[in-house]
Amino acid sequence: METVRQFAAYVAGAHEKALTDDLREAACRAVLDLVAATLPGIDAPGPRAVRRVAAATMAGGVLPVWFTGQRAGLAGAIWCNASAAAALDLDDGHRMARGHPGAAIIPAALAAAEEIGATTEELLRAIVIGYEVGVAIGAVRRFYANTGMWSGYGVVAALGFLRRTPQDALAHAFAIAGISAPNQLHAGAGPLFPAQEGNDVKEGIAWSSLTAANALLLAEAGHSGPLALLDQPEHFRLEGLADSLGQQRYIARNYMKFHACCRHVHAPVEALLGLIAEHHLAPGDIEAIEVATYGGALRIANRPEPSGFTDIQFSIPYCLALVAIDGPDALLPLAPSALNRPDVVALARKVSLRFDPELDARFPAETLSRVTVHSDGRTFHSSVTAPRGEASAPPPWAELEEKLRQAGRFSAMKAQQDRLIDACKRLREGDHAPLLDALAAVRLDSASG
Repeated sequence: METVRQFAAYVAGAHEKALTDDLREAACRAVLDLVAATLPGIDAPGPRAVRRVAAATMAGGVLPVWFTGQRAGLAGAIWCNASAAAALDLDDGHRMARGHPGAAIIPAALAAAEEIGATTEELLRAIVIGYEVGVAIGAVRRFYANTGMWSGYGVVAALGFLRRTPQDALAHAFAIAGISAPNQLHAGAGPLFPAQEGNDVKEGIAWSSLTAANALLLAEAGHSGPLALLDQPEHFRLEGLADSLGQQRYIARNYMKFHACCRHVHAPVEALLGLIAEHHLAPGDIEAIEVATYGGALRIANRPEPSGFTDIQFSIPYCLALVAIDGPDALLPLAPSALNRPDVVALARKVSLRFDPELDARFPAETLSRVTVHSDGRTFHSSVTAPRGEASAPPPWAELEEKLRQAGRFSAMKAQQDRLIDACKRLREGDHAPLLDALAAVRLDSASG
């Protein structure tokens, strides 16, 4: 049996399996975290462009484009909402797949749940299944691949579960989504392409969500795909994959982010903030900052003078300078005013990065860094530092609520934040209707332009 058929059988069979309490809680936490990431992301340049194009080419439909008052069909709503969720790099991530499942899977599940009138239990099951499928395929690749190359499988799984897509059509939907996904090789691990640039395409999450939604609709209409797509041992480690479906509990093993930047930037930021707090370092006294880190962190652009707003998210030097000058909340959220600041550029040019073999040996299971600061004639060394929000130390619910408030403080009024937080609590209690209502009814002035 082709692997895509095994995935289709798993999704079809999941209707008979109830969620455990811990997986239900993990799904609710992922939704709260995703809403927190989307609030500030709605105003970023990429999502604005997506909404304009979607309005011009995908007019019609009743599903909400969150926080805007706009409506779209299934694929258009998923495209717009996934774009906003991924825009600021505040969305969750997963070590096994080395990417970001939530920004793709959760907007798709919420859209389909509203479209068909799903129960709360069905919605949460769809999210769990989407993570299980998407991360599973991302994790068995033999080479690094950005999120857009595998997250569409998770989108198809969530949509197919909720829409009760026939098993044969679902297998073809996986195949169509996989072959239609953005190749992302420019930002992947191949030797022919340069280091990743900061741009609004990023990891292709939103575009792969759009292609995956259309893949499912195409398959339901009778379109076929290459069913042997995943059965390539030179590309995938498939041994035991089918037997482990539903047992990996991937949604309970994701990490969450508290800085609006690439995960490679988080450990250096945390290390520097620790040194500043402990030794009361003033940015004007800093003579040099040295970062010891792993190879993956050296592959991003790391420009001391980023080329645009999104490029800031992929620059260790600029982000370090930004938090040194503006404080620990400078990246929650990242604001457009952070771009083109001479004071930040000047300090960023004092940051040097070096490869550390010991830290590299612990990647990708861990993303660690050490920071040394030379300030006012003295030298200060951090310990080996991990980012906040790791799966090994998951943040409590209250900390995710505070993330939503901090991330949304420039875009949403307190009453709007309260409504969204209360809606997520109601989801946790077993009722997702207030969340669907809030996502449609809360309108942010920044989203309207």
